[in-house]
Amino acid sequence: MAATTTTQDTKDPFVTVPGDRRSEVARTLAEPVPQALSLLDQFGLWGNLGVSLLGFTGAIFVLQPGGAGTPELSLAAALAAIAVGTLLGTVPLALAGLTGAQTGAPAMVLLRGLFGARLSYLPTALNILQCLGWAVFELVTIATAAHTVAPALPKWGYVLIAGLATALLTIRPLGAIRVLRKYATGAVLIVMCYLFVQLIRHPLPGFTHGTWSGYWAATDTVVAVAISFAPLAADYTRHSRSPRAAFAGTLAGYSVTQVLCYVIGLLALVTVAHGNPDHIYGAFIALPVGSLCFAVLAARELDQSFADVYSTAVSIQNLRPLWDRRVLAGVIAALTTAGALWLNIADYENFLVLIGSVFVPMSAVLIADYFVTSRGRWDLSAAARSRWLMLLPWAAGFVTYQLINPGYVSWWASAWTSFGHDIGFTPASWMSASILSFAVAAAVTLLAGGLARWLRR
Repeated sequence: MAATTTTQDTKDPFVTVPGDRRSEVARTLAEPVPQALSLLDQFGLWGNLGVSLLGFTGAIFVLQPGGAGTPELSLAAALAAIAVGTLLGTVPLALAGLTGAQTGAPAMVLLRGLFGARLSYLPTALNILQCLGWAVFELVTIATAAHTVAPALPKWGYVLIAGLATALLTIRPLGAIRVLRKYATGAVLIVMCYLFVQLIRHPLPGFTHGTWSGYWAATDTVVAVAISFAPLAADYTRHSRSPRAAFAGTLAGYSVTQVLCYVIGLLALVTVAHGNPDHIYGAFIALPVGSLCFAVLAARELDQSFADVYSTAVSIQNLRPLWDRRVLAGVIAALTTAGALWLNIADYENFLVLIGSVFVPMSAVLIADYFVTSRGRWDLSAAARSRWLMLLPWAAGFVTYQLINPGYVSWWASAWTSFGHDIGFTPASWMSASILSFAVAAAVTLLAGGLARWLRR
């Protein structure tokens, strides 16, 4: 029997179609939701998303959490930060995905239940902005990597190819995910294992040589990367054949490959790149058949741009449920391709990281309220009443995050640092912005839920 939950302007329910392996994602939110993705499909999708070319170079923030020129963590501390950070980030990611599998609702529509229909427009707009920005980043990254391997074609040519491929993937997203599982996942795992074996053969520094100072800052970096996918998770897990497959596939797929990605980046830094992340790609290519391996990783990066573009389209449907997601995805792919060709986005990454910090505490509010306070009894209709009280834990978590780690947008960071000094707060070295903001937001959510029940009585 089809599972339902109330949503849409017409109050028609989400009708999920279990085991429907032939249908594709519907054009609008008013049509049935095929539950076509198996455990292996979810594992393949999230396993591919756990790998990123940016992740390899991002290992420098684990090795040197204090920034360039600061003491390096020991291998023991860095590996521990990767393992712990991945686990702490992937569990909330999988729980956020579980809500989509249980309701059939995409990620931004779920926020109608958390905040109310109109208030959900605020995080929806922020999510659209960050997905667009990251899609542009990914196209630039793909083009740069491909040009490094085969420089005969100019970089703009690779941008056009990557943009077109991204648009094609979004037309039949469930089919694209199954293709990723069948072909890309195995190739990526083989490449990752090969790189790991080749790098581990180089002389390594002493396992305990270095410091543990900055361990929590390094862990925070890894947590933030994993949990950054939480605002997108339900867009894909809503099509899972079962909640169990969604949770297990997300948790196992993403955690395994993110750990491998960061470990390989770390090994490259300490063995052949000598602490310079700009030399990591060259280190991969210099290995036997390294160019082929790097080409596989560059092509695999398309799943990142696909996820960003597709989730942008689905997020817009929270605002306009009857707009055709295929048209939306095509327009968005064209816009991001144009952005990758003409925009100078060198300084935009810091702004995107700042936007991402908004969703760490919001994910905590969502998980705490859905699983504990409301126990899944959410109104997902377009007429869902505003829940102003839920803005309080979100704001508390956001403030906590900014006080500890205000990011790298200079004027924003200066303002929060000054505010911290004014209230007598100086972040300690052990403080993790992601972990503590998540904990504060979850705790205040539970308190707010208890207060709301008391007031109703």
